[in-house]
Amino acid sequence: MNIATWNVNGIRAREAQFLEWVQREQPEVICLQELKASQAQIPESICDLAGYHCYWHGAAAYSGVGLHLRRDVFGDAPQFSHPEFDHETRIVQARAGDTIYASVYVPNGGKDYEAKLTFMRSLIDYARSLRESGTKLVLCGDLNIARSDIDVHPKERKPNIIGQRAEERELLAALLGQGLVDVGRKLHPDDENYFTWWAPWRNLRQRNIGWRLDYVLASEAIADRATACPSYREVGTSDHAPVVATVS
Repeated sequence: MNIATWNVNGIRAREAQFLEWVQREQPEVICLQELKASQAQIPESICDLAGYHCYWHGAAAYSGVGLHLRRDVFGDAPQFSHPEFDHETRIVQARAGDTIYASVYVPNGGKDYEAKLTFMRSLIDYARSLRESGTKLVLCGDLNIARSDIDVHPKERKPNIIGQRAEERELLAALLGQGLVDVGRKLHPDDENYFTWWAPWRNLRQRNIGWRLDYVLASEAIADRATACPSYREVGTSDHAPVVATVS
């Protein structure tokens, strides 16, 4: 099973790229973030994505998440829903058996830093509740936090900048503490060039001077079966790359 996450930074701007990527890769699970489109604004060609159960949760020109489960794998239409702490169209989930799949877009924090911290605390409580209920979780998306210094190119490291602050990293560590595994770092433990986001100037993407902000987090029983989790820097023109975890 391939579980993909991609902050597309505007689904309308990335329509052709998204369709070409899905047709080529056919991931079983697709989590999207930063749609920047309401349901009515999503292009007709992808609103009902062939072969997938699709859910689009967006507001015009801001935020928004999508979740797509391949029909030949997941069978009957899943029940899509939102945890109570969802705001600004930032999280959607679907249950398949004993597993919850969720696409999440954590606030950047630049406009309202406290709202980012509050959202992360709610995400921790959410993961804890699922773990205590015996439900496995696959949580994918743009968490807008670089987990540690290795997740930021040396030229971009600034200890007090939002996204690298100690209290943000502590919250991410607490989220992982709810029985979750950072699949990308598990499989690339020492890779200092494993990034998923690049500021859109000075050819930083081409030079791979970036941050790792996009994650596949999975319950241990799922993460133990993960065999790959590359970041596809060469795909698309979003400032984020798709990240795809393969689980045997």
